[in-house]
Amino acid sequence: MENAVVLITLGVLFLAGLVADQFGSMTRLPRVTMLLLLGLGAGQAGFDLIPSDVVAWFDAISIVALTMVAFLLGGALSRDNLMSHGRAILAISLAIVVVTIVLVSGGLILIGLPPGLALILGAIATATAPAAMADVIRQSGMSNPFTDTLKGIVAIDDVWGLLVFSVALVLAGQSAGWADVASGAGHDLGGAVILGLVLGLPAAQLTGRLLPGEPQQAEAIGVVFLSAGLALWFEVSFLVTGMTVGAVVTNLARHHERAFHEIENLQWPFMILFFLLAGASLEVEALFLLGWTGAIYMVLRVIARWIGGLVGAWVGGVRGPDKALFGPALLPQAGVAVGMALVAGDTFPEWASSIMALTIASTVVFEILGPPVTLAMIRRQARSGATPPARS
Repeated sequence: MENAVVLITLGVLFLAGLVADQFGSMTRLPRVTMLLLLGLGAGQAGFDLIPSDVVAWFDAISIVALTMVAFLLGGALSRDNLMSHGRAILAISLAIVVVTIVLVSGGLILIGLPPGLALILGAIATATAPAAMADVIRQSGMSNPFTDTLKGIVAIDDVWGLLVFSVALVLAGQSAGWADVASGAGHDLGGAVILGLVLGLPAAQLTGRLLPGEPQQAEAIGVVFLSAGLALWFEVSFLVTGMTVGAVVTNLARHHERAFHEIENLQWPFMILFFLLAGASLEVEALFLLGWTGAIYMVLRVIARWIGGLVGAWVGGVRGPDKALFGPALLPQAGVAVGMALVAGDTFPEWASSIMALTIASTVVFEILGPPVTLAMIRRQARSGATPPARS
């Protein structure tokens, strides 16, 4: 009977994803937001319709779905894209991270938070939601210099964010000191890059040979699951591993005509479950714990993204009205931020409740409201016919 309930639930969830997709098309809302709201209504915060056995799969499903997203974002770091928009990608991603941590941390210190806690919250605010960003870009149907640059930014900004977060833990007073934190960050990020190279180099040469020009479905699934599993085995970032494999394949597999076509086909069913279960896992009650501190935190993050996007676009040589669109387009925030909050809470137990409450509450807000803003920025850029980013 339990198996029957699980299968029925999965069937209903997939069909709900189809309904959300169609409803999003009619209302011009991102299907990400529709799926999150459906999950929220069906989860514990709503009618509690999703069996616990299905909810328990969330971690595994999210790892597979996010690894697929990382592959596709890594594919955005092609030689051609980096030659065209590399300066803008690097400048905007770095500027947004730096401005976010400076402005959010500084603002929270001014309203009375301990400097260490404010610094950690500022570092957490740098994280984005690669899955939501990637799906909104795909749903928009736009493929232009603006969306290409966004994909490149999303592919690397969480890497900068994790580095900044590691530094923030030290500056906030972590007793382990610089050496241990640098070693941990080096293992997590550096190890992921090495693993990505080890997997990506043979994948670039071997995949796409049986069916000339395009990897088969089994090849795509095999590489994704192998990358995610080995990253977990070696305790390195599966996001960075997937991104590295994707970047290696797109740059070295010259015999591929559509290197990521099968992953794109496979991705949507996993994304349906990912966003529905993510919505079911949202803790809405955390919103009632926000208070003025949480509201100010979220306002500061919005302002920081906007200013950081402007500064980075200026440094990156972006011309025209595009400069004001990058920051708001990068508002979505999700799992990476919660992961940072868990680590910070373990490191500083005295601040754990404050860190988790603020992070979870802001994640609920930015995960639901961020994607519509991203989609609006993409459509606004398309209507304006703005000048694309300058060549680096």
